[in-house]
Amino acid sequence: MPGKSLSERIADLGHRLRIEAHAAWLAARDPRVPVAARLLAVAVAAYALSPIDLIPDFVPVLGWIDDLILVPAGLWAVRRLIPATLWAEFRGVAEAASERPSSRAGMIAILLIWAGLLYILYWSVRVSPAH
Repeated sequence: MPGKSLSERIADLGHRLRIEAHAAWLAARDPRVPVAARLLAVAVAAYALSPIDLIPDFVPVLGWIDDLILVPAGLWAVRRLIPATLWAEFRGVAEAASERPSSRAGMIAILLIWAGLLYILYWSVRVSPAH
């Protein structure tokens, strides 16, 4: 019996990251979790579950940095700040959830960041001496 193909392994990783992000979102809403962990968890979960990325995936190499480095690193940090018994509880609830969660707040935050960057670019071009 051969091992899993690359596409199956990538799909498994994506599924695990979605579960971990959902667990982080659950942790962010639980008062038993320390405040610092809750703040980091809400930021990581909102970004991970947002349908919009800070760096769009169509940008070569840079577009996948958030998916390959930023999200796992953020989830790792959140997991280190939350007691293991609580994390196991959140992860169990996240695994039991069948639908894929999404974050409207994360999407709005990313849209606002992009709008701010576009405004800064517009303003810098508008006030430049070459204009």
